[in-house]
Amino acid sequence: MAAPGPANCVATSAQDNAAAAQATNQQRRAQGLRPVKPNARLAGVAAAHACDMARRGLMAHRGTATKGPGQRVKAAGYRSALTAENIAAGPFGLGQVLAIWNASQGHLHNILIPQISEVGIGRAVSADGRTVFWAAVYAAPR
Repeated sequence: MAAPGPANCVATSAQDNAAAAQATNQQRRAQGLRPVKPNARLAGVAAAHACDMARRGLMAHRGTATKGPGQRVKAAGYRSALTAENIAAGPFGLGQVLAIWNASQGHLHNILIPQISEVGIGRAVSADGRTVFWAAVYAAPR
């Protein structure tokens, strides 16, 4: 993947988070599922995980100090009944990564979980300056 090292970690803009929700909702609508809303707290969790992956140069659902997205969401104070996560790494912009997830059966499975109602997306650029690490967190609050 990418070499570990300092990463360019950025906060998710409301516009990017809304774009993630819109792309997710296109797929959900086609399946007759209710739409999701962008959630800033979930975006913060996703951005922090993308940053962790970029610093490690490793794409993984397991974080440096967490076993998965459920732990990260809980640590951020989000009370979740259900949590799922999509991740990616490569030279992808926002539109590209959303299209890749929508075309991938495993990623699409998370997007189409009927119970999810909120989404947050995050990204970070690895030390090589080319590899972008992405995370999207899908959740249903309690």
